Amino acid sequence: MSPATPSATDVVAVPETTQPNPAAAPAGPSASTTPSASTAAPAGIVVPKPEYPRPDRDRSAAWLTLNGPWDFESEYGTTRITVPFAWETEASGVQRTWLERGTYRRSVTVPAEWDGSRVLLCFGAVHHWARVLVDDVEVGVHVGGYTSFELDVTTVAAPGASVMVTVEVEAPADKRSIPHGKQRSVPRDDYDGVSFTPTSGIWQSVWLEARGRSYVAELALRGDSLTGIDVVGTVLGDAPTAPVHVRVLDEAAGTAGSDGSSGADRSSGADRSSAAAVVLEPDATGRFTGRLELTDPHLWSPDDPHLYRVELTTGTGVAADRVAATTGLRRIAVEGDHLTLNGEHLYVRGVLDQGYWPRTGLTAPDDDALVRDLELARRYGYTLVRKHIKLEEPRWLHHADRLGMLVWSEPPAPSRYSLEAAGAFEAQLPDLVERDGSHPSIVVWGLYNEEWGLDWDIPGSPERAEAAAHAYDVMRLLDATRPIVENSGWSHVRTDLVDWHYYEVDHAAWAANVAALADGSREDFPVMLGPDFTVDKSLYGAPDHPRTGIPLLNSEYGAGFTNLERAWHLRWQTQELRRHDRYAGYVYTELTDVEHEAAGLVDADRREKDRGGLDPADVNATTVLVLDVVPAAAGADVPVPTHPWDLVVRVSHHGRAAARGRVRAAWVSAGAAFGAGPVAPTAESAPVDVEPFVLSGPTAIRVPAPGPVASARLHVWLVDDSGAVLARTFVDAGPVEPPNRRGARTTTTD
Repeated sequence: MSPATPSATDVVAVPETTQPNPAAAPAGPSASTTPSASTAAPAGIVVPKPEYPRPDRDRSAAWLTLNGPWDFESEYGTTRITVPFAWETEASGVQRTWLERGTYRRSVTVPAEWDGSRVLLCFGAVHHWARVLVDDVEVGVHVGGYTSFELDVTTVAAPGASVMVTVEVEAPADKRSIPHGKQRSVPRDDYDGVSFTPTSGIWQSVWLEARGRSYVAELALRGDSLTGIDVVGTVLGDAPTAPVHVRVLDEAAGTAGSDGSSGADRSSGADRSSAAAVVLEPDATGRFTGRLELTDPHLWSPDDPHLYRVELTTGTGVAADRVAATTGLRRIAVEGDHLTLNGEHLYVRGVLDQGYWPRTGLTAPDDDALVRDLELARRYGYTLVRKHIKLEEPRWLHHADRLGMLVWSEPPAPSRYSLEAAGAFEAQLPDLVERDGSHPSIVVWGLYNEEWGLDWDIPGSPERAEAAAHAYDVMRLLDATRPIVENSGWSHVRTDLVDWHYYEVDHAAWAANVAALADGSREDFPVMLGPDFTVDKSLYGAPDHPRTGIPLLNSEYGAGFTNLERAWHLRWQTQELRRHDRYAGYVYTELTDVEHEAAGLVDADRREKDRGGLDPADVNATTVLVLDVVPAAAGADVPVPTHPWDLVVRVSHHGRAAARGRVRAAWVSAGAAFGAGPVAPTAESAPVDVEPFVLSGPTAIRVPAPGPVASARLHVWLVDDSGAVLARTFVDAGPVEPPNRRGARTTTTD
């Protein structure tokens, strides 16, 4: 080893800022929580993910990142591992799959400036069982691979002294009875075909931070009243009944930079609030509740993601503690068969995101990767991300808050039912709500997914149906401010949204079944669970479940084996969902490829795919065109017309106000994308008037034949009176070549 390279047991990170009293000044803005490599570690050591992990609960005035090299001991010997990457990943430097135990060690020097403060050791997530020691003294044990935890190490980690931090981890290969989401298990799960490389050990950031002698631990901020911020929390430490001073510190505008800071943060540290403040008195257990009334409330929405930073101060003088938490004023509600956001009709245009990266697994390689995925979803026209059976790190949620992206959040589940497994699933819910509940971006809580952990048998098992209903009840007690889905996709027994997952390669069958589910004439749909295993799954797992008066939406769909086929299905299947006003939205599968799963709009490295000229933003626009066409095949929706053709067009519009326009059409070269060159319309409809959230009536437009060509593309678009384009789509015309089956084996009988 080079003398210039420190050993893994040396301190390899220093806090960017430390203060003798971490609460002597307001928690610093997020822009100051990103140490540079030169200040975060000795020369030659680049600390991964150096940003302060909790910008939504900011104590970055005095903190120390412990990301970077640690010593790592396993059955294969001792090596070095890079935290916070799971030991299965390339980025960790270990890259061992099916390793079930490992021990992390590193020395840490607590800054001398923290004298008189409490010292907290914080973990973003460790899968699955973790025992933490400081200088061989056990300071805590945590179970649960996706939930955060923190340990008060004040008595064993004196400021100015070096201590050895040890983390012993167990990560069972047989994960069937523990919450593990998409991690592959041995023995294999029933859904192994859609499972991926496991994530074991420390896989989110680890850090130390200084707090006051008494400090706010649990905290919930809710802005559902739309007029103020409701505050609930708990004080721990020397004086748990000490008064808590709460005020609006500033207003963090939603146009924040990718570093997580707001324009207000960067421009000045001055308090620009309207002096909204209150003093709250905790009870004997340290619990406090109260409310901050706002004189000029500014609501949070995707179009205007306005955030409030709320400062909570506990104690006085050198023993005081301050934390700046972030939230927004917004209300998500179920009103009959649709959703509302801040009292306005909300139609969900969502995309599934599993949160995997090629070299780093479930851990984002850096903060920019989190932002890029959110911006990618926005660029494709999506307004919601369904983070699939994974509790994503708080920095991602903070970016969703400030960028205005709605989030459907759901925890991992086990894959086999037992009372123990159901208990382990529910045990993570309080931590989920406490950590993430203040984020205005989260508008749906999901629980189980497709009866995973319930043996795919809610209809045939009252016990499993009761487990799903009980999970709903537990979550409802924890948070009554958001819709809850107890079993996403199938067999609902107690839910605020009836969602369904349906994958279909036959477009005619898709269109017919989507229509039948919308009008209630059908309540089930085929689900292929294996090559020789297809079942009819029902929307409802109980005969008395309400059929009306509750939102109905698709939360997984998509089909096709090639990129062009997937783009074709995206275009036509989404338009069929928009055809039916009964639906409250959709969630497309999926944003990115993951390992062997190639269903993403982009590949696993976030590179664009060839979609044959389709822009997903057109598919997911506020206003879209719905064509009365049953497409034949990718690249050949219809035969090439030889005579004038009457194309029937409808308009689905989800804007706040009515719209008016004319449909235009023109033939272009096969495969030509919009904007590839000037196009003059060859056909135009009469004016079309469209009301919000009501599909327009049919409008026929006579399209001339394209001439003697083998194939062509018909661009179709809607323009308003000013000529602005409101919506656009296309129809491909060409021959469908029959499949070549020469040499196929045939069966003969005598």
